[in-house]
Amino acid sequence: MIEPSIALYGEAFKQAARILARMLEDTGARYALLVDRKGFVLAHQESLWAPPPPDLDSIATLVAGNAAATRALAELLGEEHFAEILHQGKEQGLYVEEIDDNAILVVIFDPSAPVGRIKIEGKKSAAALKKILAEAAADTAAERKKLGLDTEYRESAAALLDDLFGEA
Repeated sequence: MIEPSIALYGEAFKQAARILARMLEDTGARYALLVDRKGFVLAHQESLWAPPPPDLDSIATLVAGNAAATRALAELLGEEHFAEILHQGKEQGLYVEEIDDNAILVVIFDPSAPVGRIKIEGKKSAAALKKILAEAAADTAAERKKLGLDTEYRESAAALLDDLFGEA
């Protein structure tokens, strides 16, 4: 079973949501998403004036795949990675900023939002989100260790379920 790389709960989730909301306020963008590299939406915000959002789960999955392909292209060109991706259409644009090895910031905007502002605020937001994700990862690891939920436990539990119900 595929799981998100990291989960945000409680205060970490609230902090991430505030950063995304501030990103929207400062840029005039429509939607801001925190996505993990597997394509899961970890947090998202939308502007009050924005139309109903598109399918955010599909966008997250496609952006994660696009980010993986872009990372492979960077490596072929001798770069460690490309930090940002920008797609601009007639009516909407998409800005993607790498946060760390586990997460990506995605901003969806219309032509009225200044791209330069989105890039500047995207870098600020990514830096703030990186700190939150690092703290959340450390907290999750400590909690799993405390509860004894390590990889060995998960693998043995999955094997037991496979024995009971058959492999999926």
